[in-house]
Amino acid sequence: MYSITRYLTEEHRRGDNLYAKLEELVQAENWQEAVVLFKEFSEDVLAHFKKEEEILFPEFERTTGITMGPTQVMRIEHAQARELIERMKEYLDKRDKRGFLSVADTLMILLQQHNLKEEQILYPMCDQYLDSLELINKMDNL
Repeated sequence: MYSITRYLTEEHRRGDNLYAKLEELVQAENWQEAVVLFKEFSEDVLAHFKKEEEILFPEFERTTGITMGPTQVMRIEHAQARELIERMKEYLDKRDKRGFLSVADTLMILLQQHNLKEEQILYPMCDQYLDSLELINKMDNL
């Protein structure tokens, strides 16, 4: 069975794993590998946001008529995460371990709370009201 919840939760776990490896590299001050992995991590997170903002959220809003609810909150949190990712990059470019890890911790707390809301509330609602297979295919082709 195709499930938006399963599909996007797997993306969350992939991002979590990339983050954990990135944090280890920065802790060890392995800057060269950290820069490479940061690029992969940030591209992964931003691609996930794009799938939600360009495909999932508009379809959910169109189908349910709910425009001032969970999708609005998720967009605000995506914007906050983007800002934190930019700050992480600035600290990474400066090779500032303390600054990087401080901002990274803030990002991880935000993303963990954000992902929990999506996985427990929004995604199950999407599975209930939307054509999961069609949307997953659209997200895969974005």
